[in-house]
Amino acid sequence: MILDEYNKFCRAQAHTTHVIQWGGAHVWKIGGKVFAIAGWDEGGELGIVFKTSELSFEILKDQPGCRPAPYLAARGMKWIQRIGPETLSDGDLRDYLVKSYKLVGTGLTKKLQRELGLID
Repeated sequence: MILDEYNKFCRAQAHTTHVIQWGGAHVWKIGGKVFAIAGWDEGGELGIVFKTSELSFEILKDQPGCRPAPYLAARGMKWIQRIGPETLSDGDLRDYLVKSYKLVGTGLTKKLQRELGLID
């Protein structure tokens, strides 16, 4: 997935905001909370970071093309960085980005979830 495709996909999710921060990373948020980060790793590949369930984290963390997200996973958070397509195709990555969006959305306050139309 190239950067333009990543940004277009994240933009298509409801109620998202985009900022460029942390040294040029493209950060997507829902309700002010991060659900996806894309930036360049040391090798020049686009690394895309997303939040996962505990089970998905355990499955993906040692797979080729994936690793625990630098900084986030070191703090005990369940975030994965996809650095290559060996394990996750672009389609699979899109599915994980949607799951990340939903995980972060469900962590928002009920009031904010209602304001964003995520719950009734």
